[in-house]
Amino acid sequence: MLNFSNVSLRRGIRLLFEKANVTIHKGNKVGIVGANGCGKSSLFALLLNKLQTDEGEVSLPPDITIAHVAQEMPAVDRSAIEYVIDGDAELRSIQNQLQQAEAENNGSLQADLHHRLDHIDAYTVKARAGKLMQGLGFKNEQLELPVNSFSGGWRMRLNLAQALICRSDLLLLDEPTNHLDLDAVIWLETWFQSYQGTLLLISHDRDFLDKVVGHIIFIEHQTLELYTGNYNQFEKLRAEQLAQQQSLYEKQQREIAHIEGFVRRFKAKASKAKQAQSRVKTLERMELISQAHVDSPFYFHFFKPDKLPHPLMQLEQIDAGYENNKILEFVNLSISPGDRIGVLGHNGAGKSTLIKVLAGEVALQSGNIEASSEVNIGYFAQHQLEQLDKHASPMLHMQRINKRLTEQEIRNYLGGYNFHGDRVKEPVGPFSGGEKARLVLALIIFQKPNLLLLDEPTNHLDLEMRHALSLALQDYEGAMLVVSHDRHLLRVVTDQFLLVDNGTVALFNGDLDDYRQWLLRPKDNQENNNIQPDSEENNLSKKEQRRLQAEKRRQLQPLQQELKKLEKKIEELSSKKGEIEAILAGCEIYEGENKEKLQALIKEQSQVLDKLVELEEQWLVMSEQMESE
Repeated sequence: MLNFSNVSLRRGIRLLFEKANVTIHKGNKVGIVGANGCGKSSLFALLLNKLQTDEGEVSLPPDITIAHVAQEMPAVDRSAIEYVIDGDAELRSIQNQLQQAEAENNGSLQADLHHRLDHIDAYTVKARAGKLMQGLGFKNEQLELPVNSFSGGWRMRLNLAQALICRSDLLLLDEPTNHLDLDAVIWLETWFQSYQGTLLLISHDRDFLDKVVGHIIFIEHQTLELYTGNYNQFEKLRAEQLAQQQSLYEKQQREIAHIEGFVRRFKAKASKAKQAQSRVKTLERMELISQAHVDSPFYFHFFKPDKLPHPLMQLEQIDAGYENNKILEFVNLSISPGDRIGVLGHNGAGKSTLIKVLAGEVALQSGNIEASSEVNIGYFAQHQLEQLDKHASPMLHMQRINKRLTEQEIRNYLGGYNFHGDRVKEPVGPFSGGEKARLVLALIIFQKPNLLLLDEPTNHLDLEMRHALSLALQDYEGAMLVVSHDRHLLRVVTDQFLLVDNGTVALFNGDLDDYRQWLLRPKDNQENNNIQPDSEENNLSKKEQRRLQAEKRRQLQPLQQELKKLEKKIEELSSKKGEIEAILAGCEIYEGENKEKLQALIKEQSQVLDKLVELEEQWLVMSEQMESE
């Protein structure tokens, strides 16, 4: 399908990659990862013939149809749904020819064109466009609105819908989830499952990559390498390649300690057991995965807040919204130090409104908020990136917070966010979205907040920065509320969820897999998981209840036996894992004559870990099945 033969590419004097040899077959779904600026977007520009190789050749099949997301932000008065349909260039071309044929009264050509329209399923295009737009978060009443009535982020969704409606052979997507919320991201994953063409996807969302792609192209140190598997599998393979570097050990141990601390805190609490189990599985993989990030330029931590009042904030029967539009109704919420809350809900349900209420950016329509006099809020929202002084440098932004800071202290602090050298003194106006997001995070963290309000904090951040942020948040001692479409971040830094739905805010009794199932239910069956229906057993006689319980135990017996078998296998594999780790902890295995044995052990360790994760997943599914029976 696509072939890169000995390809080298430069941008100015900078070499992006050289002597790249990669073949991508028809129908492959490939994720492209690497640090910002490594050449991911330039790779797309090569395929779109906007750049030429310095050496080598990129070959594509003849007459290939390539779809990609336009970067310009249109401000036309054309209806949104018609603008999306414009993405099907062949359809629009046939329609224009048909209009001309009708003007010329050419009946034969009209018949031929109608046949072509039928062949490309043109008569259902409006329904298909509407379904695409609804999946991306548009409401029915928005489909006919003019494009120029939407904000920039929503116009980017329209551009994405244009690319998806095109009947393409090759689809190029650069960070398609940046302007989406979680339910739109989950919908997009299911859409890709039925896409028949070849997909090249640039993304920093590891869960999204894991669900969508079967190959990874990794760009690093001017090389371009193709890996088989999703991002999780790539990360393990890359970690194995780095496993012999002893300098990794101390950093790896710090990262493992971060997660172990959370497991200790929450595993014993029944209400947190599900989230703790998720972190246990993360810990099992950590020994390999942390090494894949050894050369990350980012390492930082949250300062301990000066005060941790209890509670930090209480919401009592509040109503909130905009002008006469009520978004949230009768909300009661108490936030205390140590609360780590993920906020879930449909697009437009009021997640960001809840965060803005807490931040004091949306006035109450009724009710009361009691905030401690010692509360110190750190609020991250996308609009704050634009509120940076574009003429000021990162250093000047820091000096405005604390005039007593020395230049070296500022350089040391900003270095953890990968601002080095002259970059700390350059005006932030030309900075990329990722650099601005990093600076806003640095400014927030420096002020020692005891309540963090994070509204899509990972937009514009690359994988390494997201990894560093997740580790830092795990050590944070204050309270946090997080709205994010990045499920990996939610999974590793939060331990309870709020569901915002139909104007209400309630605890969600489940994890992200449960939330995915909740989203996929018919809308009339979606209920808050914390609302439990009355048991039918309450209406039965005690004798009938005992009979039903006995029948239930009989039905569950085969499941219990399977659980015991699984537990035995998990115990055996855990023992094997311990034996391998004991050998790897010794010095002898790293001597030159044991090189082959070391490689075999590392491979066996990876296989054991993979099998353990698989069996634990089965155990969790079966345990939940027993609980639901």
